[in-house]
Amino acid sequence: MNDSSWGSPPHAGSRAGYWGPADQAPVQGAAPAGPAYDAPEAQQTRPMPIVPDVPAHGGNQDDDRGAARLGGPPFPAEPYGDAPYGNQPYIDAARRHDTPSAQPPAAVPQNPEPMPDAPQPAPAPQKKSAGRDLGAAIGVGVGLGAVIVASLFVVKAVFIGVIAVAVVVGLWELTSRLQERKGIRAPLVPLAVGGAAMIVAGYVRGPEGAWVAMALTALAVLVWRMTEPPEGYLKDVTAGVFAAFYVPFLATFVALMLTADDGAFRVMTFLVLTVVSDTGAYAVGWRFGRTKLAPRISPGKTREGLLGAVSFAMVAGALCMQFLIDDGTWWQGLLLGFAVAASATLGDLGESMIKRDLGIKDMGTLLPGHGGIMDRLDSLLPTAPVVWLLLVLFVGSG
Repeated sequence: MNDSSWGSPPHAGSRAGYWGPADQAPVQGAAPAGPAYDAPEAQQTRPMPIVPDVPAHGGNQDDDRGAARLGGPPFPAEPYGDAPYGNQPYIDAARRHDTPSAQPPAAVPQNPEPMPDAPQPAPAPQKKSAGRDLGAAIGVGVGLGAVIVASLFVVKAVFIGVIAVAVVVGLWELTSRLQERKGIRAPLVPLAVGGAAMIVAGYVRGPEGAWVAMALTALAVLVWRMTEPPEGYLKDVTAGVFAAFYVPFLATFVALMLTADDGAFRVMTFLVLTVVSDTGAYAVGWRFGRTKLAPRISPGKTREGLLGAVSFAMVAGALCMQFLIDDGTWWQGLLLGFAVAASATLGDLGESMIKRDLGIKDMGTLLPGHGGIMDRLDSLLPTAPVVWLLLVLFVGSG
């Protein structure tokens, strides 16, 4: 139908479309207002429900099969849906809200969420990751090991130089991180000079020379810092003295081991046991680790890894003491391996505590796959005096 049929007058003499008084109302069953019908047709036609005047076949033409409209729209027409004006059907606002059939269909989500009771697929298991570039770590480790072994068994003085270089670089990393993260300016120049001097003094003059060099280095740190403003003096010199003890003084015990007749093998035993302890802790902890050892300090370390470190180090210690150290026995190696595993773990936790306080993961980036020099010295430094002392007790200072 077209818009001219809205409220059009009925034909004369026809009761089907009559709009007169109530006593002359059309009979029940007559067709609703709209196009004129003959009386016989009106009696046989059932009343149709009121539906929106939407073309059933997609055209704009009138469709006589649709239901008749009311006499006029009581509310202004509103567009139906989101179709652009000019191509969308119009319905009366009252019918759209009152007639259920006029409501637009609810939008169906493209990806409906599953029902709460529906079984959820199990997540795919994730492979454990070492957290570092393992290939680079192995390559760097092999390279460092070759340099150390070559210098250790060829010319001892060259190995002393390797220790001194490692100490200076470690001091640079430590003081740089302290200044970056905490604003602590530990003087690097007296630390580097005094640290190298400590290594040489320990090798040449023994423990007494190392202690004297340590005292002079601490004094040099105090004096050097006096050339700057007094603000922060106490924390700067405290950090400087700590750095002098933590890095070069502990490294001096490696030089002390080297002074013995079998000094090269003592140093080799110290290095092998420390590396084996770290490897055992990593391998066992990565594969079987479940119980955290110190979650607030180093969340990655586990008690199972500690047992692996102890087991590996004790076996390696027994072998090294039996075959590398003069007058050494296997049971001494068991004790030595146990002590190395304990000191290496404590040293690793100690540096982890420092890095956690500084808010960093590694001390540096000099060694790919490892971090910095200090990230490799963390377990070696506190283990050096332990190995030196036990070897002196077991077989003498020879």
